Amino acid sequence: MLDLKSKLKRQIEILGIILSQNYDMPLKTFDLADMFGVEELTIKRDLQDLRASGIDIHSEKKYGLTLFSVLNEKRLRELIQQYSALTNADSIVEKSTSLLVKRLGEKALANIITLQMCIEKNKVAAIDYEKESEELEFGRKICPVLIFERDNYWRVLAVNNDRLKQFHLNKIIEARETTNSFKPVSEEKIEDVFKHSWRSWIGDKTFTVKLKFSKDWAERIKPKQLMDTEIFVQNPDGSVIYETTVNSLEEIAGWITSRGEGITVLEPDELKTKVIEIAKGVLENYK
Repeated sequence: MLDLKSKLKRQIEILGIILSQNYDMPLKTFDLADMFGVEELTIKRDLQDLRASGIDIHSEKKYGLTLFSVLNEKRLRELIQQYSALTNADSIVEKSTSLLVKRLGEKALANIITLQMCIEKNKVAAIDYEKESEELEFGRKICPVLIFERDNYWRVLAVNNDRLKQFHLNKIIEARETTNSFKPVSEEKIEDVFKHSWRSWIGDKTFTVKLKFSKDWAERIKPKQLMDTEIFVQNPDGSVIYETTVNSLEEIAGWITSRGEGITVLEPDELKTKVIEIAKGVLENYK
């Protein structure tokens, strides 16, 4: 398993090196063999594996190693996610997995496998779920479409009552496959849902929000891309007007409140109200 991981990691790194174009001379297979400390034949086999996976990479006598076709956005995302998993698994996913195992023990593995099999077979799952009130809801029917990790928790995206929702795997006490089938959700629909997710909450509605960041906050925020679709407008005093689309006002309201002074809601009024309500609730704790 370790050899397989190191091979996959090396193959993605070969692709990255070629895409970087940081070398004055054309790269040859023997150059890569020196870089990775392997035989040239190993590099040639890596190139064969990359071609077999649909990546049009070749070695030409004059130009060296060259990519003959552009990688589309979907494939780039897949490669980055795969490489991140190979290089950062211990630091990123390990905490989420550790919390899940401590909470559910062997049921953690059993539930993930059951839900993934439901996803692959488009089967409805019945879950025993711990609600926010800590009450248990037995036999809740969901149509799972994706298992993912976000903000230190494993989650499952599912259709429930004709709406896409997310459920914490930590709160699924047991998952069972039913005999009922459901219509699969398109990849485009799932991508669209995540596109408007501010941090982790997922919903069907979308809201356009406009915020004003003070100069200090602007300097911290501008180098970061908070959302796929966002607009920054610089003001003469150094502050910025920020506009984006989200699918949860509650979540972004909590984020704004936690940042303190320097972030002002301009639109919509509903978001202003939610921020004020949260701030008042926090103040109540100190009376």
